Amino acid sequence: MAKHTVKVGLIQMSTVDDKSKNVEKALARIGEVASRGAQLVCLQELFASPYFCQAEDQELFDLAEPLDGPTVRAVAAAAKQHSVTVVTSVFEKRAAGLYHNTAVILGPDGGRLGVYRKMHIPDDPLYYEKFYFTPGDLGFVAVDTPQAKVGPLVCWDQWYPEAARLTALRGAEILFYPTAIGWHPGEKAEYGDAQLAAWQTMQKSHAIANGVFVCAVNRVGHEGAADGGIEFWGHSFVVDPFGTVIAEAGQGEETLVVECDLSKQEEVRRGWPFLRDRRIDAYSGLMSRLLDGDDS
Repeated sequence: MAKHTVKVGLIQMSTVDDKSKNVEKALARIGEVASRGAQLVCLQELFASPYFCQAEDQELFDLAEPLDGPTVRAVAAAAKQHSVTVVTSVFEKRAAGLYHNTAVILGPDGGRLGVYRKMHIPDDPLYYEKFYFTPGDLGFVAVDTPQAKVGPLVCWDQWYPEAARLTALRGAEILFYPTAIGWHPGEKAEYGDAQLAAWQTMQKSHAIANGVFVCAVNRVGHEGAADGGIEFWGHSFVVDPFGTVIAEAGQGEETLVVECDLSKQEEVRRGWPFLRDRRIDAYSGLMSRLLDGDDS
């Protein structure tokens, strides 16, 4: 079958307390990967600031912007300047007191192609996102772009097979996961390798189960208290529908430009027809929080 290739660009970077400097760095990286042939570019989760959800602080709501705010406008201008599609993450201020963790897809003309609001919101030590973000109300979406149909999801969403499945069922060929994940330094020695491996395994499983490409884009660097905080582990990567990692970054600042042959989706789904063999008549239990006794 004929090849249908698209080059994706992943931007893995550290952040500082100055939003303007973070945005400026991201815009420069968009230009860099575009010069290397990238057509679809993804930034990490909440790239315009350090990961502020490590503490509950009402003043940090001032970081939020509307979807037509300066950060999205700046990324849109870069998308247009370099004729690329960009998946960008933003702390969205939807209304007074109403905020979302949102991914915006911007086309090569700078126009907005789609929006996704993070559906799964964690509340764990140093990940106090429920304080800041209202769960998404747009459902799972697949967005047509000039290069491919993309499925934007965000960080904590990546642990839920239902999210990947429903996005794939809407026709997504590539799942993008802007991410902010790392180690609690005190746990790294004992659990670090296993935590990183589990994260990678989940993304590979989404790719295999749904016959899609998966791009996970993480941040790097230590953020938070010097004797605690989070050490973001990087390792942004791209996996193909067969579950093969075709490119992976390290633990420092890095950009990846990766060619994805989208015709591989058809090839893999012919050999592993999981969508054909799904027993959609037998899955009603997924609508329950937990199945007790004879519940179905």
